[in-house]
Amino acid sequence: MSVSQVTTHILDTGSGRPAAGVAVELFMLDGGNWTSVASGTTDADGRIKDLGPERLSGGTYRLTFATGAYYAAHSTETFFPQVDLNFTVSDGGEHYHVPLLLSPFAFSTYRGS
Repeated sequence: MSVSQVTTHILDTGSGRPAAGVAVELFMLDGGNWTSVASGTTDADGRIKDLGPERLSGGTYRLTFATGAYYAAHSTETFFPQVDLNFTVSDGGEHYHVPLLLSPFAFSTYRGS
């Protein structure tokens, strides 16, 4: 299996475990509108390695994480029904790993490797 240009990983910092079963959608900003490029669901390790194509054109992208549904499935109240992370892809063909550290009332991210 090949790895897509954009990958993600979610750690549920409240439980200290990977967040499995979270729906994630990748969008591209196209002429002022967000267009869906791909979608997936995190595996048992909280990862999506095949989110979208192997190569993306340069531009602005968004990952939308369905965090509300994830916490509802775990009977846990959350402040965030979803988390949207916007980032820029250059034309260089680099790999973009966008992790999400998640708890019911906070989140953080960074550019991973």
